[in-house]
Amino acid sequence: MWRAVGRQSPPRDAGPPEGDPGLREAIAEYLGRARALRCGPDDVVVTTGGVRALDLVAQAVLRPGDPVAVEEPGYPAARRTLEDRGAFLLPVRVDDDGLRVVELGSAPLVVYVTPSHQYPLGVRMSVSRRVALLEWAARHDRLVVEDDYDSELRFDGPPLPALAGMDRAGRVVYVGTFSKILAPGLRLGYVVAPRWLRERLVRLRERSGDRVPWPVQRALAAFLAGGDFDRHVRRVRRQYAERRSALREALQPASGVARLRGMEAGLHAFLEFAPELDELHLAEVARRRGVRVSPLAPFYLSTPDRRGWLLAYGGLSTEQVWWGARVLTEVLLESAQLRAKEPVGSRP
Repeated sequence: MWRAVGRQSPPRDAGPPEGDPGLREAIAEYLGRARALRCGPDDVVVTTGGVRALDLVAQAVLRPGDPVAVEEPGYPAARRTLEDRGAFLLPVRVDDDGLRVVELGSAPLVVYVTPSHQYPLGVRMSVSRRVALLEWAARHDRLVVEDDYDSELRFDGPPLPALAGMDRAGRVVYVGTFSKILAPGLRLGYVVAPRWLRERLVRLRERSGDRVPWPVQRALAAFLAGGDFDRHVRRVRRQYAERRSALREALQPASGVARLRGMEAGLHAFLEFAPELDELHLAEVARRRGVRVSPLAPFYLSTPDRRGWLLAYGGLSTEQVWWGARVLTEVLLESAQLRAKEPVGSRP
């Protein structure tokens, strides 16, 4: 990845604010091949990470108090980014088909979604729901921000089309990142935007002076163009599939009280609890036994309508995933057994 850069002379200036032309061309070609998203180099703006890409879009389109619809539950970092730019957040519930478009109304100026692998529930937005969202955006002249943060990591079934690839009205902004699949420290993301918005994004980038270092851009361009990125994705997909299988197998004995969801893609899964289980208390029990999980409640802006844990396994070995999941299974089964022994009248 870095060898090709070592033979190049460094540029004499900071480079174009929209990013290295070779990298933008490689990204556009990759998206056309992998996500059926037809775009050219001029449609791509390179950023210092996926969250920074969202921040750039928010800075370009929002004014203080503008209503923005977000998934409920949803991604806390994205919500903080939007609020920092003055957005008034409108939580919209998510079900097994993704964002409930019928609950949008007409108020939101922008809708932020993670349709390929909803964060944190892990569901995929159905094709019919994607069509409905695009029709809503066109009907009300609104903008949809599609965060496709880990679409490379698919395990079961073919990928569903990207919203941006289905969009014919120029209402979708596509945000992606290479940090998840390569390395968090890489800090390289991108935006694919309609022309009217892209010009604003480039002006903001130019004023800020924010740039991805040129060696990183050139190295990634060579990595994409030479086919090495595709080979890397296939390799890590096999590795994460092993960890996913270990997680599923180790949690199977607890399936009567907790259902594992969102396993089709990505580096996290959602373990949905039976209503009688206390996610916060059991998370503390698991922590004392050496396993950390994320309870679902903090991912809500309003009152949670379900309980469970977010389980992230990307940074763990298969052995660690197996051991941790076995501990969680023990915690869940012990709690269920204690509940079964309680007199019915004493239960809350």
